[in-house]
Amino acid sequence: MEGQHLRIAITTDSLTDLDAPFVAAKNFVVYDVSADDSEFIDALQFARRAKGKAAGGGRDANGGRCVMDDMENDDGTGHDPLTERVNALEGVSILFTMGLSDLAAVRVHQLKVFPVKSARHRAVDDVIAQVQSMISGVQPLWMRRAIARRTGEELAEQYAF
Repeated sequence: MEGQHLRIAITTDSLTDLDAPFVAAKNFVVYDVSADDSEFIDALQFARRAKGKAAGGGRDANGGRCVMDDMENDDGTGHDPLTERVNALEGVSILFTMGLSDLAAVRVHQLKVFPVKSARHRAVDDVIAQVQSMISGVQPLWMRRAIARRTGEELAEQYAF
């Protein structure tokens, strides 16, 4: 793919919609997206899911248990599903998700991946169309930074008149 493009990941249970939080998603779908084109790269599947249905918002919103209780290593193998999910984002510039805990957000940010939280379910095609629209228009600063990191170029100034 030539020109400005980004690799995005979308958290999904259905493989067709942005419909799952980062910690509990069965899959990540990964695309390369430019202003005119998109290319499917991979669908990453995760064997382990969160133990419960934590909704975020702390202990009060989740029946007295912490959202991060979902990520405990309960099988004694030393397997850390959060690390597995974060490592799967290697090479991705933007993560679209329904929700992200503070701990996951910190780890994702360390990879220089910009997380975008969605308040509602959206079709993967709609997410790609939104990214294409932003790439071809006046790009937000976070997107210009992501493109500059991906291409290794200096951050370009961009003005809207």
